[in-house]
Amino acid sequence: MRRAGPAVLLNPAGKRDWVELAAAILLAFSAVATAWSSYQATRWNGEQQKTSSRVNKTRIEAARAADRTNALTQVDIATFIQWVDAYAQDRTELESFYRTRFRDEFKPAFDAWIATRPLESSGAAPTPFALPEYKLASAAEAERLDAQAEVLAATVRRDIQRASNYVLAVVLFAVALFFAGMSARLAASGLRTAMLVVGWIVFLGAAAWVATSPMSVGV
Repeated sequence: MRRAGPAVLLNPAGKRDWVELAAAILLAFSAVATAWSSYQATRWNGEQQKTSSRVNKTRIEAARAADRTNALTQVDIATFIQWVDAYAQDRTELESFYRTRFRDEFKPAFDAWIATRPLESSGAAPTPFALPEYKLASAAEAERLDAQAEVLAATVRRDIQRASNYVLAVVLFAVALFFAGMSARLAASGLRTAMLVVGWIVFLGAAAWVATSPMSVGV
């Protein structure tokens, strides 16, 4: 005597209906969508790695520019101190010697400082370095590179998030695959239909999300 199985066991062989057809379509679509999402996750990971390299390179260049700024500032400070000592000792020739050796970037600030009559005016800046005329090209370059590095770092964070979104999409499509596979195997029609509907809802929601997500395509 053949034993009867539970109501939710496999659908009888050879019996095909709309549920099986819809499940087959869902399986196919979910498989393709999973492959596409996996490809996109890989692409965005690659994008963020390339941009991360640019961030590191830019920050190294910014650090070098900042070091150059510090070195040049120390040179300007040293020559200015020597000039002050010569001026205080009333050694006109030595004072002129140091003044002619000021760097080109320091001269505008020094001239502007002298114009304020610092020895007579209490409101004058204490040194030329406190004036806006003291500008170093290397300092501006360091600031520009730091700003550029921040922009690139934001791009890295964005690409990481996009890669994570596509990984989540892979998981959602895998869930749709699971429901599609189970709906084709169960015998209870109500349960089969319910699982298929859930599978399609998950798939359509994930597909709509992926369709509105940025894509990265390369050769």
